[in-house]
Amino acid sequence: MSDSIRGEALGTAPVPLSVLDLVTVGSGRTASQALATSVELSRLAERRGFHRHWVAEHHSMPGVASSSPAVILAHLAAHTHRIRLGSGGVMLPNHAPLVVAEQFGTLEALAPGRVDLGLGRAPGTDGATAAALRRTDRLHEGADDFPEQLSELTRFLDDDFPDGHPYARIHAVPGPVQGPKGRPPVWLLGSSGFSARLAGLLGLPFAFAHHFSARNTIPALDLYRESFRPSAVLDAPYALIGVAALAADEAKEAHRQVLTGALSMLRLRTGRPGLIPAPEEAEAYAFGPAEREFVDDWLGNVVYGTPDEVRTGLDDLRKRTGADELMLTANVHGGEARLRSYELIADAYGLPRLPERPPLS
Repeated sequence: MSDSIRGEALGTAPVPLSVLDLVTVGSGRTASQALATSVELSRLAERRGFHRHWVAEHHSMPGVASSSPAVILAHLAAHTHRIRLGSGGVMLPNHAPLVVAEQFGTLEALAPGRVDLGLGRAPGTDGATAAALRRTDRLHEGADDFPEQLSELTRFLDDDFPDGHPYARIHAVPGPVQGPKGRPPVWLLGSSGFSARLAGLLGLPFAFAHHFSARNTIPALDLYRESFRPSAVLDAPYALIGVAALAADEAKEAHRQVLTGALSMLRLRTGRPGLIPAPEEAEAYAFGPAEREFVDDWLGNVVYGTPDEVRTGLDDLRKRTGADELMLTANVHGGEARLRSYELIADAYGLPRLPERPPLS
């Protein structure tokens, strides 16, 4: 299965480059427009040799439209033919493992051999929304039970509950009961050490959310590598990191764009979530001292500027972390800016322009 996990570095990129998509919705835009941009982005990423396009599960956040990764991935699968598609991730405590197994079994049937199942143990939202999703206020149980949920999900994916198990006669369909087929590789996602250690112990690939937990990146990756035990999935650790990155033709424009994402995050963290503000609104916003400190700290973790500046920043980050793959996310106001950024980064690394083929029918 490792061939379905490890990517190939193209052009002068030090490692494979991929895309993390939150399907961002900017002020004055609609969810329909945001989803259309995601289709454009997946096709651009495929043309330019990016390895994967992942969609992240979030809830009750006006600035994103990615509450249903499986639905979005099915749509992207219909518009692409080569790029790997996956969840970055599905928040497993929000769902019954059988439901996730069936959703991703369906995706695997739609796009054979190019689906990833990334799993997280956080809710992907605030506590009240998590309670509404799970129909319970005992939220700690979901996180605490994550290893057991993961084991149950894996058995549904492999259709291998032992005889005598209560679920031994239950089959996730589409799935192995319908014939010997591949199934999506499972990734563990995290922003702290818990999932890093678990991924290592299970011999699974690991994705770390550097884009919002930079201080924990190197400790978590070290823990993953130290804990790693070879498995049928991987014979050596494989870790990617999510990186906030945006390139523009001019450095001033790059700063103008990333400020929209920083203001959006400030509002989210202070209980005022909304659509991602337009650049004009972000530039005109009167930041208080504490707000300015937050924004400066946030932007300090974003790789942005001209294409050469972004390439240098990504190269430095890769050297510091030893990441095996960089997954780039650009959560800014306009779809045009996001698409332009990925094109510029591809050019900066000399990524190929691969031939387009019609999507799978």
